[in-house]
This record gives sequence, structure tokens and C-alpha cells, in this order.
Amino acid sequence: MISELKEKLLKLSDEITNSISLCKDLNDLENIRINSLGKKGTITSYLKNLREYDEVSKKEIGALINDIKDKVNNLILEKKSFFKTQILNEKLITEKIDVTLTPYENETGSLHPLSRTIEELCAIFADMGFSIVEGPDIETDYYNFTALNIPYEHPARQEHDTFYLHPDENGNRKVLRTHTSPVQIRTMEKIDLENFDEIRYIIPGRTYRSDHDATHSPMFHQCEGLVLGKNINMGHLKGCLIEFCRTYFNEENLPVRFRPSYFPFTEPSAEVDIGCKKEKDGSLSIGSGEDWLEILGSGMVHPRVLQGVGIDPSKYQGFAFGMGLERLTMLKYGIPDLRPFYDSDLRWLKHYGFVPVDNPSLHSGLNGVFS
Repeated sequence: MISELKEKLLKLSDEITNSISLCKDLNDLENIRINSLGKKGTITSYLKNLREYDEVSKKEIGALINDIKDKVNNLILEKKSFFKTQILNEKLITEKIDVTLTPYENETGSLHPLSRTIEELCAIFADMGFSIVEGPDIETDYYNFTALNIPYEHPARQEHDTFYLHPDENGNRKVLRTHTSPVQIRTMEKIDLENFDEIRYIIPGRTYRSDHDATHSPMFHQCEGLVLGKNINMGHLKGCLIEFCRTYFNEENLPVRFRPSYFPFTEPSAEVDIGCKKEKDGSLSIGSGEDWLEILGSGMVHPRVLQGVGIDPSKYQGFAFGMGLERLTMLKYGIPDLRPFYDSDLRWLKHYGFVPVDNPSLHSGLNGVFS
């Protein structure tokens, strides 16, 4: 009986060996492995039946079965390696790369002119001790208008100037902020007056107004500035903005003048102009000539604004300023039209785009702000 079983096992071994040699792909090979060595495989079934034999027969038959298992395993591994090599060779033939083809050029990205301006402003004001704060794009009527001493009859509150959202359940309507000045209010509300000496903040960000032409966009960018302390005066405002203008436009002796103006949230208020020369072809030359160009508004923070956030205007005073970032970018880099800023036209971006510049003063300023 033992001899008959050995003959069956050797015959089975020959059949499996023959099947492995004749199989044509990895799927066939895997089926052979499962049918012979799997839980319900032919070789495995003989192992399960060993319990029916005596100890001497178990050792003899078990040793033979294990030899056959090892032999089948080795043959399967060899065949698998053969198939993998064959597949790789076929891929090398069919997926050959033609190295004589012209390679694709990897285009390097560049900074949008507006991003460059924001980086420059942040660096310049960081060197003056300013930090950066941000606020929500969707504002309440209180923060966008009332807290800034803007009267209810002011044109800026009308729908032809401002984007209003649908009323909430209480009938209140929020707005897309028309300037970044609401962040000044939110910042001053958080001041701890018991441990307060002085604050210096700039607030760059998106703003929204219902206007669209060559020099206006429904969405644009502003940068507000706020300095508040016990001994702040108009002289500090002038010194700060003159230094900024001359640094930004890279004109050491750039003429800067302050014209009296009116803003609801500052008193006194002033428009800031820089010297320029208007050429016959419509172009501008910054820093020379007898013409003037308005670039930003400024003033001392209105006492009513300070009182509204719980700050005593007899003890504290400060100055604020605001500027349009697209306008500054257009002036510095000679861009004639605002609308292409948001067209995502690659030709325009390649013409006016800027590769990042390794400017130690720029990066050190930014690191100081964001650290």
C-alpha cells in the first residue's frame, strides 16, 4: 500500500512538473500553484491524510511529500522569474524611448507683479517695525462702515458702490468689505490697555467694490496701515510715508507732498502725492518733473473711532493710511491697464511676471514678520 502511494505521489510530481513547463503566463502558473500547494491542493491533501498511517509510514511518506513540495516550489519560482524577465524584455522592445526627439522645455514659474508688490510692501514696513494682520473678506455693516465713523447717508453705503449679501433671519445684511480698514477696528478692540505701549500694523488683502474699467476692478487689493500710541503725531505719519514712497520707488530724493483732504475715519486727513513728469505719449517718469501724482490717503485716527473701541483719545492717538496695490504696481512697472491682472493670460504674465529675487533685505523683513 505504501509503494502504491509512493507511485501516485511520483506520478503527481511528474504531472505538475510537466504542467509548469507547458504553462504560458503568470496566471496559468498561479493556478498550478493553487491547485497543487493551496489549502485544497492535491499535494496538500496527501499531507492531511498522513494521520491515517503508522509512525514509520508517516515519516517515509511525509519526507517524500515534502521533497515534492520543495521541488514544485522551486520550479514555480524559476518559471515566475522566467516570465518576469520575458515581460521586461518585451517592454524594453515595445516601450523604447527615442532619445533623438527634441525634449520638452520645463518652464519655470514666476511671481505675479501683484505678489511682488505685496512682498515688497511687507518687507519695507517690516523694517519699520510693522507686523501683518488679516481679517475676514465678509464683514458686518458695523465694522465696514459704522465703527469707521462713516455716516448712514454716505454714498459708499449704497448698493451701486457696495456688494451686499442676502439678509439673515434678523434682516441684517453683511457686505464684501470695501476696504481693509475694518481690520483696524478688530485689531484695536483686542488691545490690552493695561499693558499697551504702541502698535504698528499693516493689513494687506482683497477688497470689493461695484466698479469695473481700465483702472478699477470689482475685486482688488489694498494695504492699510495703523500706528497707535501715546505720543504719535502727524510728523510720524509724514516720516513713515515719505520713507515708504522713496524706498518703494527706489528714488532717494523723491518729492512727496501732503494735501489736506477728508476721510470719515481720520482727522486731519491728507492725500499723499509724489513728484513725476507726464510725457506727451501718456507715460510717467517717477521722481522728476513738476507734475504730481496721488498714490494714497492718510490721516490721524479720528477720536470717534478710538472712542468706539474703548480707547481714550486724550491719552492715545495714532495715524492710518491706505493704498491700492494694483495702482502702485501699475505705476512702478509701467502697466497701463488694470483688467489683465486677473485675466490669467500667460503672455501677459510672461511679459510682466517676475522671477523670485534673492534679496537679503526682502527676505529678512518677511521672516521677521511671519516668525
